[in-house]
Amino acid sequence: MITPTLDLEHTLADRQYDVIVGFDEVGRGSLAGPVMVGACAIWAQDVRDGAKEVPQGVADSKMLTEHRREAIVDELKDWSAAWAVGAASNTEIDEWGISYALGVAALRALAEAERTLGIGDDGTAVIGGVKTCASVGAILDGPNDYITKALNTFEAPVVPVPADVVTKVKGDQHCATVAAAAVIAKVTRDRLMVSIAHSDPQYAPYEWAHNKGYGSKAHRAAIAQYGPTALHRISWKLT
Repeated sequence: MITPTLDLEHTLADRQYDVIVGFDEVGRGSLAGPVMVGACAIWAQDVRDGAKEVPQGVADSKMLTEHRREAIVDELKDWSAAWAVGAASNTEIDEWGISYALGVAALRALAEAERTLGIGDDGTAVIGGVKTCASVGAILDGPNDYITKALNTFEAPVVPVPADVVTKVKGDQHCATVAAAAVIAKVTRDRLMVSIAHSDPQYAPYEWAHNKGYGSKAHRAAIAQYGPTALHRISWKLT
């Protein structure tokens, strides 16, 4: 198993960003429920000083068992200076398309994480005891920067400091902040889908507690028999 590093985070820290944020998505290919984007923010100064190390046990969330993700998620949250998970609903996905929905979800996460760090709506924060205009560098898993594309669009939230985004294919395997964001997002979404599955007997045939909304054989069979629910992405090929 590849162990993530802080190499790319160091590169961004050396460019004098104040904050570094790793992003990863979960639920892109699901037939039901929201898509989510996790954000894991760390202070760049901690990287430059060597005070920030790769958290023990972190890895690409897809390589970890559900039990292992649950076991480390709180440690990853504590390791982060701030974390957040932004979501776009199935109806927003149907209306906007998946790429734009991911961008809005990521910006929702970024705005929350920045405010947790104390970055004000004017873009300033107290860093090292000095009030300054904060700068944010980001690493996004995958080849496409859907975050910048969604910035300043009508549906997107106001973000105190827009992030300068670099993309990294398989970033969840190679970058510690991205790997942490992936685990946090995966656990958050899985817990939501299990909770929804248990909230109403009408959802039982779709077996979301097991498939988390993805297109398992049982899930597709239930759609064919009972039709889609209000939580399905009706613009998708469901059966």
